[in-house]
Amino acid sequence: MQRILTLIAAAVFVFAVTVPLGALAQDNVKERLDKSPRHLEWVKIKHGNRDVNSFIAFPEVKDKATAVVVIHEIFGLTDWVRGVCDQLAEAGYIAIAPDLLSGMARGGGGTAELGGSDAVRRAIQSLPPDQVTADLNAAVRYLAELPACNGKVAVGGFCWGGGQTFRFATNNKEIKAAFVFYGGGPDKADDIGRIACPVFGFYGGNDARINMTIPKSTDLMKEAGKKYEPVTYEGAGHGFMRAGEAPDANEANKKGRDAAWKRWKELLKAI
Repeated sequence: MQRILTLIAAAVFVFAVTVPLGALAQDNVKERLDKSPRHLEWVKIKHGNRDVNSFIAFPEVKDKATAVVVIHEIFGLTDWVRGVCDQLAEAGYIAIAPDLLSGMARGGGGTAELGGSDAVRRAIQSLPPDQVTADLNAAVRYLAELPACNGKVAVGGFCWGGGQTFRFATNNKEIKAAFVFYGGGPDKADDIGRIACPVFGFYGGNDARINMTIPKSTDLMKEAGKKYEPVTYEGAGHGFMRAGEAPDANEANKKGRDAAWKRWKELLKAI
């Protein structure tokens, strides 16, 4: 299991160190969050000796809703990830993003207290795999037990979080679907064999480093009799879900992001 997490961290490191900080600070995201009419709040998810700081967004709906655990990128729990939660709530779903770096900063803090992107990346790469799994299991339980939830919980993640989504599907049989955004999959048949839900992949056409993992994931999932449906968005790059909503987004990233959101919402509706 340690090897899987190491491979995931290595796969996203090159992307992480080449993305300028300005690309992460999308003022339009913060402005949209500030204006959101939905109920947004921070909660602590407690399990064992850990308190996982988490951001949750609730939809304005009449009936109980399906819920989604959102796994953040290698950049930690950013405004953009919170914005994804709000957009899921806008579509009618409860969404929570646990800060998996909770407790990794001095004084028990997380992403915001680590002091910058380099420290965040280093902390991500040092996360114990069992701790990540336990945090995500706790987030799934928290959502499933909410009075506003219908008991159905899915998981989706981006970049590092995309790889973690695929990995988490091998460790939790309660989730209803796994949505992998430009993240690699486990490379062992034994791990794949434990997956109990469909896995849906979202990949950028101009992302050969990650896309090289798709054929093996396809073969392993097929051999194990598991459902895996990867879709590649032509011309989009790695991180197109984030880049595609920036004011200066190129056409391919914007088109890929819009198509992926449409597909994601259709898949969630079918759960």
